[in-house]
Amino acid sequence: MTSFTFIHAADLHLGSPLAGLALKDADIARRFAAAGRRAFEDLVTRAIEIGAAFLVVAGDVYDGDWTDNTIGLFFARQVARLDRAGIPVVLVRGNHDAESVITRSITLPSCVRTFPTQRADTHRLDHLRVALHGRSFPNRAVEENYALAYPAAVPGWFNIGVLHTSCTGHAAHATYAPCSVADLAGRGYDYWALGHVHDYAELARDPWIVFPGNLQGRSVRECGEKGAVAVEVADGRVRAVRRLIVDHARFASLPVDLSGADSEREALARVEAALRPLAEAAEGRLLAVRVSLTGQTPLHDRLAADRESLTAEIQAAAHRVHEDVWLERLRIETARPRAPAAAERAPGPGLDPAELLAAIDRDPEFRARARAALAEITARMPSGMQAGVPGGPQGDEALADELDALCAEAEAVILGRLHGRTC
Repeated sequence: MTSFTFIHAADLHLGSPLAGLALKDADIARRFAAAGRRAFEDLVTRAIEIGAAFLVVAGDVYDGDWTDNTIGLFFARQVARLDRAGIPVVLVRGNHDAESVITRSITLPSCVRTFPTQRADTHRLDHLRVALHGRSFPNRAVEENYALAYPAAVPGWFNIGVLHTSCTGHAAHATYAPCSVADLAGRGYDYWALGHVHDYAELARDPWIVFPGNLQGRSVRECGEKGAVAVEVADGRVRAVRRLIVDHARFASLPVDLSGADSEREALARVEAALRPLAEAAEGRLLAVRVSLTGQTPLHDRLAADRESLTAEIQAAAHRVHEDVWLERLRIETARPRAPAAAERAPGPGLDPAELLAAIDRDPEFRARARAALAEITARMPSGMQAGVPGGPQGDEALADELDALCAEAEAVILGRLHGRTC
């Protein structure tokens, strides 16, 4: 049997907005938004450079229905490059680009084969003796176990199953076309090319069952390097599976412990030091970082009292590390040092503002009214701000679910400003 290498990709989500970026610089925001397209361009280039035998895309080429033909034309232009290079493309539709979702169409080159939605089918590459089996989604919500009805393996050929599925389940993704590893292994295929889960995962190696992850992270919920996989086949067996990292922008979540820090200079130095390894790992790519300040520090109230200034200082620290490191969001989750017990306090008249505010935060009536107000605010927000990427991994928690954090931040702001007036 011939030796060859094929590429397995999934979840291109072309046309998807990058969620959570609140950058004031429009040019930088556009660069982040273009990252997904550039990632696919690079994947096509890598496929041509390594002489890939074919490309498999396991669903979600598009993020949803097109507002115009721009996204469809972009995909058609890129697969035309593969057509000219003699590289076939085999794909299934997933929940985001299901047959009922995408209402527009662009004629694609003859090298592109899309599996049908009515039943699982087999596409053969005779010159390689490769049989690819797959089924597309007719609509977003597929609850059926498609894998059980996939065709039997073709004897003596290299068999690949192509399936968009949550498989055994993933906390960040909705359950679609559920199945088990045993279900997949039972088909007798040599490789399963899965899609839908956006993290790289090898579910098994006998046979190989792989989620390549998505090509490009889209929010801080999708951190780390992203790409596809190159699968090397020899003598009818998988010899190696190696990742092809093609992302052009990355997201990271960075907790920074400020325990004991007693000056803003020290706090910023800790943030800057923590950012350096992330910038080095990004290797010059755009990097959006959510910084969460944690730990007990006497700076707690002062940090929250002037969030705007602190945000600017942390962004400046990020730029000292690398010009393309950007602050996606700042979370102040520090705490003031533990107050002395009542018996240890020096006697004196007056109220303790911290104790008074803490008592208000715990009051059931106050909390009920606050939750109602926050729920109303959330309902009036644009959908993209409510839950990140529609239909994909969930975005930031609803405001009402962050009541404790919001109360703590408000408390810190008040005490920080009171402290400033009494200094």
